Amino acid sequence: MAIMGILLKNLYPEQSIQSTLSPNEITEAQKGSDCCSCPKGWIGYQCNCYFFSGKLKNWTESRSFCASQNSSLLQFQNQDKLHFMSSSTYFYWIGLSYHKDKKAWLWEDGSSVSQDLLPSLQKLNTEKCIMYSSNQGILDGRCDDDSRFICKKELI
Repeated sequence: MAIMGILLKNLYPEQSIQSTLSPNEITEAQKGSDCCSCPKGWIGYQCNCYFFSGKLKNWTESRSFCASQNSSLLQFQNQDKLHFMSSSTYFYWIGLSYHKDKKAWLWEDGSSVSQDLLPSLQKLNTEKCIMYSSNQGILDGRCDDDSRFICKKELI
């Protein structure tokens, strides 16, 4: 039995990652997902699937986890998209980093960030990675520190 447990743990190492959203937040999000079919543990909202980690990882590990799930760290174009996480008190790694060559903050897909969306971004340390909280905005953090993260899987 012990060997079976070890084998199962090795086969499914990421299954222990839990979402940090409450059942009420998940229900509210699902109401807005009339065209989504998301994997177990993911939340459907406006034809996208979101994974809110409960497990802590550094920015690079978070990005790798999302990529392993055919998704990317969260990027967003307006604040309205994530109103369903408005009661979350955590900061999460998102897919935003500073590119020295281009001298700009860019999303993982290479697109630029609207100054209207994140006006305080220019005041942050370009050597750090960006965390987001719907209640508190953005924060820069050491990229090798562990934090929660959000993956986004686009279905359209």
